[in-house]
Amino acid sequence: MERREELREIAGQLRRYLDDLAAFEGRQFPLPPSVGEAKRPPAAAAALAEFRRQICECTCCPLGKSRKNFVFGSGSPEADIMFIGEAPGAEEDRQGLPFVGAAGQLLTKIIEAMQLQREDVFICNVLKCRPPNNRDPQPGEIESCEPYLKRQIQIVRPRIICTLGRFATQALLKTSESMGRLRGRLHEYEGTPVIATYHPAALLRNPQWKRATWEDMKKLRLEYDGVVL
Repeated sequence: MERREELREIAGQLRRYLDDLAAFEGRQFPLPPSVGEAKRPPAAAAALAEFRRQICECTCCPLGKSRKNFVFGSGSPEADIMFIGEAPGAEEDRQGLPFVGAAGQLLTKIIEAMQLQREDVFICNVLKCRPPNNRDPQPGEIESCEPYLKRQIQIVRPRIICTLGRFATQALLKTSESMGRLRGRLHEYEGTPVIATYHPAALLRNPQWKRATWEDMKKLRLEYDGVVL
């Protein structure tokens, strides 16, 4: 009888706890990530490193012969946020890293203003090699590099993607719409939410676009984890 009374008391305490939780959280309780969300495979970093090794000598288009360095991408292999630009510039070509020139410094400031660090996100470009004189990417070059970008997205599995500039946005979303029409609304790439905004290099040339870009970043952070900036 004592054991039965003890179990009845435990059951009563549990019921009161659940009633309190329901009053606070509602009837649908949030589950911890380990329960409700599929975890990335722990080998994501190794998979990304192996993929880089496989493609870093690529010469599928003429850019492979004119580059100094193949610019694969950088950041967390398990990042929830992925930033995608159009192509490396001169400084990126020299260092072999994405967004390390003046535009990259501005991107770093934007990420930090979002209360994040560059190490928290993954940054890459549609093209992995610099076009001569920083000219616009050509359709054949985008076609050659697109499978590499697709595979990077599959490995990293971001929860949200931010495309930087017209070429990256149009390439990912398969559209010819202008940036003015593409930004300010939520898109989707193979089930992953996408927010389009101006390229940091464009912001250096057109400072009046910074306010609109910040609004895009606030929307990105809100969509990502509900944080209001």
